[in-house]
Amino acid sequence: MKSTEKQKALILAPHTFNFEQAKTAFGLVRGTDRFQIVGVIDPEKSGQDAGMIVDGNVRGISVFASAKHAFEQLSESPEMAIVGITPSGGRLIPELLSFIEEAIEEGLDIVNGLHEFLEDKPHLVDAARQRGVKLRDIRKPRSKMDLHFWSGEITKVRAPRIVVMGTDCAVGKRTTTRWLWEACNQAGIKTEMIFTGQTGWMQSGHDFGFLFDSTPNDFVSGELEDAIVRCDWDCSPDLILLEGQSSLRNPSGPCGAEFICSAMAKGVIMQHVPGRKTLHFTNASLPMPDIQGDLDLIKIYGARTLALTLNSEGLAPTELEGIRIDYQQRLGLPVFLPKENGVEGLVAVIKDFLLKKQNV
Repeated sequence: MKSTEKQKALILAPHTFNFEQAKTAFGLVRGTDRFQIVGVIDPEKSGQDAGMIVDGNVRGISVFASAKHAFEQLSESPEMAIVGITPSGGRLIPELLSFIEEAIEEGLDIVNGLHEFLEDKPHLVDAARQRGVKLRDIRKPRSKMDLHFWSGEITKVRAPRIVVMGTDCAVGKRTTTRWLWEACNQAGIKTEMIFTGQTGWMQSGHDFGFLFDSTPNDFVSGELEDAIVRCDWDCSPDLILLEGQSSLRNPSGPCGAEFICSAMAKGVIMQHVPGRKTLHFTNASLPMPDIQGDLDLIKIYGARTLALTLNSEGLAPTELEGIRIDYQQRLGLPVFLPKENGVEGLVAVIKDFLLKKQNV
């Protein structure tokens, strides 16, 4: 069940509160059901409204120079600090560590979603013990005894599944999924979202999901299945949205077949970034594959691409509509600009998908 009590939290994004380095921070500022975000820590942007930096909307979330500064300025004291950036390799870089140390000194619990763990830093463990605060490494793998193999229970799930996939890493899959979850519920479609990454967990008010890249490969399909089965049993939704990870053809971490084969999602919304020329997170300058290849793979796996959503990264606003129309004509799919125009148009596509599923 969804949590009704949110803990007040600061986001740590020192000198990196920007769309390239603070994907987690940006997602939490946009919205979270797990925490109440009361401030962001970034000395370079101190005094600004975090929402204005994220998307130009005032949200009343101030940026502070330090945790101490936040305590001095806020009327309600925060309870924890969340690591909101993703340094290369998921490392606890020295610049970040100093702000974590300060947050511990101020008495804040720390939530860390990086691959390097707080609990492996003896000086942080000692400092936390002395201050009586908790360190939580959410990417720390669970015991294999607690993990699930794929069992076939997914075949009994009543709720249809749609996965938001992408043609590359870091194209906005999670953000589009969350926007769709909100829009579908507002439209009267009882919808749940399965998170599969650290930011998705931080935004979610429940535990229907798992951290894909912290799960041993043998258990990925089973953990995905288990999250969906529990969600369907506990909530009886009309629709389950799945947060995709990576992409089908990025060699640094190809991913996606599990959502179609193991989760048996029959609908796909594909997020694409037409302004990007090379694949993300690779050092080989590999060109972005043609999107038609991904659509063909999805069809071979047994699902149907319902729509294309475009990320406007690297494109001028004046280019977007022409690009949208071009893709729509070439691919024969409805194409949307979620960040610029919202996702309401996609809801009609989803309603049509659900109607056809019911009539099968």
